Amino acid sequence: MTRSVHPALIGLAVLVFIFLVGPLVIVVGAALSDTSFLTFPPQGLSLRWFENIFEIAAFRRTIVTSLQIAFLSTGIALVIGIPAAYAMNRYRIALPGWLSTLFVLPVLVPELVLGFSLLKSVAVQFTVPIYISLVIGHTLLVLPYVVRVISASLANFDFSVEEAAISLGSPPLKTFFTILLPNVRSGVIAAFILAFITSINDVSISIFMTGPGISTLPIQLLAHTEQFFDPTVASVSVLLMVLTVAVMAIVERTLGLTFLAK
Repeated sequence: MTRSVHPALIGLAVLVFIFLVGPLVIVVGAALSDTSFLTFPPQGLSLRWFENIFEIAAFRRTIVTSLQIAFLSTGIALVIGIPAAYAMNRYRIALPGWLSTLFVLPVLVPELVLGFSLLKSVAVQFTVPIYISLVIGHTLLVLPYVVRVISASLANFDFSVEEAAISLGSPPLKTFFTILLPNVRSGVIAAFILAFITSINDVSISIFMTGPGISTLPIQLLAHTEQFFDPTVASVSVLLMVLTVAVMAIVERTLGLTFLAK
């Protein structure tokens, strides 16, 4: 026996869908506009603002810089976060309870406060180069997400499997890479995607850590909107959305999104 859905619930679902998808439609429409200013609905369709992105040297440079920093900071966060999440789940009785809270502090502290603190300590006090300062800042930003996502995946892992492999003669390091990691790779991939997207879209940390000659794409967008009000900004936003969808599509083609849900 099928139950009918109340019209009010259908209407609410439609409103939520419009609320979520509406801004994306507006950004895409503004990016395709043929006018020299941001407007919606578009007055004519054109791809010239997408071409304008790659004609501006600052955008080309910052796109490469943002991708490099996102990959580097995500990779470093995984190198630190995987062993940390493993230790907190494997030895949760022996380790102090405040240790897990320590990895969440960058999320609890407002990003503006964290960015100013990094500027004062890393960039000014220790005179770390701008590029390395950006990598450090983004690593601290995404590390809590990596630790939390992988910890959630490790919470369902039976560590007796690891102990059985070691008891049968497998070295601990080999067991870690051949037994444990393959069982939690869905969490590792999810952590990578979340950290990468968070890094490449960050503004609060980057606005303090950027300097002469080195900037990220979101900061360059802010600088561009201070001087121009053309649809180039909307075109860059569409490219960022396409990049996010592309990452998810690659995961779907290689492992499948149903695998990530396991």
